[in-house]
Amino acid sequence: MSRIGKKIISIPEGLTVKLEKGKLEVKGSKGVLSLEIHPEIEAMVKDKEISFQIKSSSKKSAALWGLTRALVSNMLTGLTAGYQKNLELQGVGFRMSVQGKKIVLALGFSHPVEVGIPAGLEVKMGEGNTLVVSGIDKKMVGQFTADLRKLKKAEPYKGKGFRYVGEYVRRKAGKKAAAAVK
Repeated sequence: MSRIGKKIISIPEGLTVKLEKGKLEVKGSKGVLSLEIHPEIEAMVKDKEISFQIKSSSKKSAALWGLTRALVSNMLTGLTAGYQKNLELQGVGFRMSVQGKKIVLALGFSHPVEVGIPAGLEVKMGEGNTLVVSGIDKKMVGQFTADLRKLKKAEPYKGKGFRYVGEYVRRKAGKKAAAAVK
């Protein structure tokens, strides 16, 4: 039994929830999000509350029960508060700038790297060499920042590359330090 799936979600003020033919649609001032409910899960909307039940008692449906509840909860949070991730770029000569609907990156390659910003996301330059990615869809914000980070992940010897703000990058000793120890 899913402990998460049992919890009832209360609908915040300013959001409207519509459930039709297995599709849950949530509208708010920031936008609209929708989710296709799996056929093994039954969603019910009553009196400013959303609850979920499983139709069959299988291991898969128990897992989908908690997952569905978490996804709907994330939708409501995204439409009320929104989601935000901060990326930091470290390294000599590494630069980035936001130009319209694309990000231009100088990552030590022979050419500048241009990345298009998906619709539904807002990208701004923060203090120093940080990038602030925000939006209403948690999955979209997380996936876009992960894709950006994958372009030049922070390497363990000098720490150059993308990292999340506050992320610790474990450093390794280089050749000189290892040779001096012997």
